[in-house]
Amino acid sequence: MMDMPETAARDRLQQAFAALRASLQEAVIGQPKLVDCLLVALLADGHLLVEGAPGLAKTTAVKALAARIAADFHRVQFTPDLLPADLTGTDVFRPQTGSFEFERGPLFHNIVLADEINRAPAKVQSALLEAMAERQITVGRNTWPLPELFMVMATQNPIEQEGTFALPEAQLDRFLLHVTIGYPDAAAELAILRLAREQARHDGSQAAAPAALLSKSDVFAARATAMAVHLAPALEEYLTQIVLATRDAGQYGPELKRWIAWGASPRATIALDRCARAEAWLAGRDYVLPEDVHAIVHEVLRHRVLLSYEAEAEGVHADQVIARLLDLVPLP
Repeated sequence: MMDMPETAARDRLQQAFAALRASLQEAVIGQPKLVDCLLVALLADGHLLVEGAPGLAKTTAVKALAARIAADFHRVQFTPDLLPADLTGTDVFRPQTGSFEFERGPLFHNIVLADEINRAPAKVQSALLEAMAERQITVGRNTWPLPELFMVMATQNPIEQEGTFALPEAQLDRFLLHVTIGYPDAAAELAILRLAREQARHDGSQAAAPAALLSKSDVFAARATAMAVHLAPALEEYLTQIVLATRDAGQYGPELKRWIAWGASPRATIALDRCARAEAWLAGRDYVLPEDVHAIVHEVLRHRVLLSYEAEAEGVHADQVIARLLDLVPLP
């Protein structure tokens, strides 16, 4: 049971996040799911993989988030000739002192956009593994800690596959969420057109940067209160059973067994727990409901459930498999 000061602090943070969500939705028109997943990842202290066609405001969204939480932002364009040192940094020889000095790379920022991550080969993608999992960088014999607030948002283009490299499963598992976004509807498209027209009237002049709505200390405090949201033992068992069902799908029928080659790892259980708590907190509750689990389960499992060749041949997608599991795993 929280005392009055703690309750007041939680209410203030929830109001600040509500204002942050509203501000992001004004900047990123027609992509409410992307905005919500950014906030969930921020609260759950994880990373996002965002997949969508070009021009759907993926870069705009993460830049807008960084500006509104007073965070350092850096964008890295992944290309086939990128090197691991281009991300981590490298030791540079200084003739003046006759010694090597470590020059920090872009991963030492608070929020990093890995744009078109699948355009770089595996050795570059693997340079993110240690950073994403352990929040540190090892170069040579030295290990350097990353900022306490550290989030990677990687993007993929599902249209162009020529000259791309599929992300290894170990890399995918480090992403808290895999978000897929589509084209905006007619109303959102019209709003985007009007916003672009309004911006053009200013003769291309740069608009004033938005004021930060949250400090880094606010983000850390919000994380603590969000992760303290109550999750009933029965609901805890339910989300665990969902993940376990991906590994033993045969108990739910031969069709699912034929579709799933590999199930989700224990990271999926942890991610589903943290994200469900974040969803409940963003909804203004101090307890988790089944709909909080359902709201985020596709993004948590989409990249962790590996489909069989039979499923791919039949045109079955991971979202269909997850939806079928939700129908079959009984609610508490």
